[in-house]
Amino acid sequence: MQIRKEILLRIYITFFVLSLFGAAILFQAFRIQVIEGDRWKAMADSLTTSFRTVPADRGNIFSSDGRLLATSLPFFDIRMDALTPAIDDELFFSKVDSLALLMARKFGDKDRLYYKNKLLKARKEGNRYLLLKRNVSYPDLQEIKTWPLFRRGRYRGGLIVIHKNKRVLPFGLLANRSIGYVRHTAGASSVGLEAAFNEYLQGREGKQLMRKVAGGSWVPISNENEIEPQNGKDIITGIDVNMQDIAEDALHRALIKHDADHGCVILMEVETGEIKAIANLGRRGEGIYWEDYNYAIGEAKEPGSTFKLATVMALMEDGFIDLDDSVDIGYGTTVFFDRVMRDAEPHKQGKVTVRYAFEVSSNVGISKLAQLYYGDQPGKYIGRLKQFHLDQKTGIELAGEARPFIRQPGDKGFSLVSVPWMSVGYEVMLSPLQMLTFYNAVANNGKMMKPYLVKSIAEYGKIVKSFRPKVIDPSIAGKKTIRKARELLEGVVEHGTARRVKSSYFKIAGKTGTAQIAQGRSGYSKVYQASFAGYFPAGHPRYSCIVVINGPSKGIYYGGSVAGPVFKELAEKVHALTLEKEESISENETWINAATYSPKGFQEDFIAVYDKINMYYEPVDGEIWVDATLKKDSILFQSEDVRAGVVPDVRGMGLRDALYLLENRGLQVDFEGQGKVVWQSVRAGTPLGPGGYSSIKLKLN
Repeated sequence: MQIRKEILLRIYITFFVLSLFGAAILFQAFRIQVIEGDRWKAMADSLTTSFRTVPADRGNIFSSDGRLLATSLPFFDIRMDALTPAIDDELFFSKVDSLALLMARKFGDKDRLYYKNKLLKARKEGNRYLLLKRNVSYPDLQEIKTWPLFRRGRYRGGLIVIHKNKRVLPFGLLANRSIGYVRHTAGASSVGLEAAFNEYLQGREGKQLMRKVAGGSWVPISNENEIEPQNGKDIITGIDVNMQDIAEDALHRALIKHDADHGCVILMEVETGEIKAIANLGRRGEGIYWEDYNYAIGEAKEPGSTFKLATVMALMEDGFIDLDDSVDIGYGTTVFFDRVMRDAEPHKQGKVTVRYAFEVSSNVGISKLAQLYYGDQPGKYIGRLKQFHLDQKTGIELAGEARPFIRQPGDKGFSLVSVPWMSVGYEVMLSPLQMLTFYNAVANNGKMMKPYLVKSIAEYGKIVKSFRPKVIDPSIAGKKTIRKARELLEGVVEHGTARRVKSSYFKIAGKTGTAQIAQGRSGYSKVYQASFAGYFPAGHPRYSCIVVINGPSKGIYYGGSVAGPVFKELAEKVHALTLEKEESISENETWINAATYSPKGFQEDFIAVYDKINMYYEPVDGEIWVDATLKKDSILFQSEDVRAGVVPDVRGMGLRDALYLLENRGLQVDFEGQGKVVWQSVRAGTPLGPGGYSSIKLKLN
């Protein structure tokens, strides 16, 4: 009896516990479903649906004349929901053959049977996110949308289109490093304009509701975005595509010719500081060069003799020297304390003028002057270099600008021989852009401009922000110093180390540079850096330019022989290109006045104008230069005498045509005013001798 009671008690206890447990389960189920139902439903939805980012279309980068330097093109990944409820088995199997055939023909990588089996397998396995093709273009997408099944649309046909953008450079490697790129990998650096103006270019991302399907992929729930992306703004640069192409081509050929390691070219507009071309090429293999690094901005090295201009200007600013003062260049060798200073080549000259010492780039002459006047007061010399802003970055928009280095008294390494060695471009470090900014200031009558690449930012074709030229210093030196510095630079090209740079069409001013490259603590190696910095035309500077070629290895390493020819080619081609662009007729002007505005000129130009306005004319066969006369309702062309060997009659011509004819005959041209030529100082028909001078006075009608 006692045992029976114990058994029943245990049963009751067990039943009671199980009842409580069951009640707890029921209560928990009620709480989850009713009391906390909304919360758990939302959490469940969050595991299968989510708002995903929709990237905005990245803004374009344009050249100064509106040509695309970088743009984003749409590409599409094509996928298929092979188990969409809208397609039953009968419909699917009736269309699978034709769909597979079209894929094989269009994609061209596999045959019809491969694609058929792929579709059948996806149907069998319930694959609702089958990848068919990546990176399909927009025209191809439009064709794909007409295929069997897919023509039924997103939900009824199973077609899934994933839109993405791909950054492309229409001109290939042209200015590639300056345009740059954006890296999205953590820790990876972005470079160039793409990085500097990413805030404007990237736009604002949108949001789209998507659901997670088998395999962890996310599929849009609808074709509409919950938050539409805001496209990026466009960047308009000062880069001229034609000038950039000339610079890169000339640099590339020079690097190959001299088997150099790397090099760069920068072309800048003197008045504004706007960069028109910037080329950087580094060796990637035998005879192969690539835009691998922005040497023009990011590489600071000892500039060598191009730095002598700063030394001579400092001496003139302090009133220590004049150009016709004498200096003993010691037959090319001198000694400062325990170190020997040598000129690039030995010679037989002793005392010469400062002008001559600069023109032949005498290390001995310039360093003797620096040591004589600054040896016991180096701070005064350093102060002048700072006055020229050679110790400061230019502040260009691109990241990675090298920090200039000017050794100062008290610095580690500053010694008794620092001043003479600094005076000729050693124990200082400057990037090509920083050196060019200094030379550009000399060309600009002392006004130093901040270099810049971007002119404006636009949105849907409308300018929303402009970047105006910025003055760093209205006058880095006195007018007298600047004038004499320009004389020196012209003399270098006319009589000195840059005679190979001299042009037959216009004057060039500049300075050669040849520097041995320091290899850390091991001292100076036999690797050289050749450079040329200057501007053109010398009388009325329009562009400044620097060419730097590092490591020429075929026995020729002087700046005048390696970098100078690149400068000359670029200057002559840019000058010709500039003339072609001048005096273009505005579409807002009265076309019929073109005949009276410039009655003489290039026949093809007149023909282009009169064809555009449907004006009748009578051309002269075989003639290049003509006189255009208005006769009632038509234009009569007459031959213009432009014989070789004599001064042509340019009266009545526009500036472009007049300069072309005169400068191609080796004449030095000066002009004032605007409009057509109404007077020339040398009579038409005068025989041409060696050289010559023609003054053309222009007056606006």
